[in-house]
Amino acid sequence: MAVPLLDLKRQYLPIKERLDAAVLKVFDHGRFILGPEVSELEAKVSALSGSRYAVGVASGTDALLLSLRAAGVGEGDEVIVPDYSFFASAGVISRLHATPIFVDIEEDTYNIDPSKIAAAITPKTRAIMPVHLFGQAADMDLITEIAGKHNLVVVEDAAQAIGAAYKGRKAGSMGDFGCFSFFPSKNLGCAGDGGMVVVNSEEYNERLRMLRVHGWKKKYYPEIVGYNSRLATVQAAVLNVKIDYLHDWTEGRRANAARYDEAFTGTEIKTPVVKDYVYHIYNQYTIAVRNRDELLTALKEKEIGHDVYYPIPFHLLPCYDDSGYAKGDFPVSEKAAASVVSIPIFPELTRQEQDEVIEVVKSVSG
Repeated sequence: MAVPLLDLKRQYLPIKERLDAAVLKVFDHGRFILGPEVSELEAKVSALSGSRYAVGVASGTDALLLSLRAAGVGEGDEVIVPDYSFFASAGVISRLHATPIFVDIEEDTYNIDPSKIAAAITPKTRAIMPVHLFGQAADMDLITEIAGKHNLVVVEDAAQAIGAAYKGRKAGSMGDFGCFSFFPSKNLGCAGDGGMVVVNSEEYNERLRMLRVHGWKKKYYPEIVGYNSRLATVQAAVLNVKIDYLHDWTEGRRANAARYDEAFTGTEIKTPVVKDYVYHIYNQYTIAVRNRDELLTALKEKEIGHDVYYPIPFHLLPCYDDSGYAKGDFPVSEKAAASVVSIPIFPELTRQEQDEVIEVVKSVSG
């Protein structure tokens, strides 16, 4: 039986009437750029994340980029970032002519290892960017404590973690900036690209709003050099409908994760390790196996949706050949890149489909 990694049509059909009406409403009023739906969504995400302000931008990548710019990161600065994540986490640092300083990850959660951050700090360090990978928050108490001691800005890459929580606090609300992605595959996804930054500082809020519109407060009078990075009104309209279902969808993912955990108990398959103080939203359900190539072949042959997030740690990417890092520098990241695979976890996954995934995975790696 073929099983997709994700099926957005199954998500769309039950809420088709509401989504279609929301999009048509935007066409009726014609305010396609920063229309009222954007402000409405900003208020909802602000409340959801427990943050004072929320600023809609064009993508999750831009959310990170504009946050670093708003924090004053630029040429000659260093930003500490985990060696293992989606490329945007490191790429935005380089785009600002700053230097990404890679730190190895925890073997159990795949999040940045706080015990290794202090050793990476230099007089040039300006910020720390923890990534809440796969939907589980990084250890933010330790990270913010280190940042406070060294007067560093914290930019949370919560692209995969909207609705996740750490010791009762929502992902995105614990640093100076919290960055979300609304890429269609996310737990809360739009119909294209979209992103959001949440902050508690009025100064950062104002600066982000300038940066997303060419750097101006008054039209055509830029005070700084900014970007064209606005969340489209149509995308905000889609998200305003979907956000009402986010909690139920997340609980569906968590239920599917629990079934996988139970099915893989007693095998050699490494299932996600979830800290007892977090609320994991399972943007991905990522396992690790010793014989990944064999498993990937079997999944492909059986038409089971899967992906490898991520096949190469940052320090081994060709674009960072001149960074001074070498193979072996970050062994936990390298081990993860060689052993992980993500399998279907979306909330509309049927019991029969999940049983098929479990059977194939256990037959090869169990």
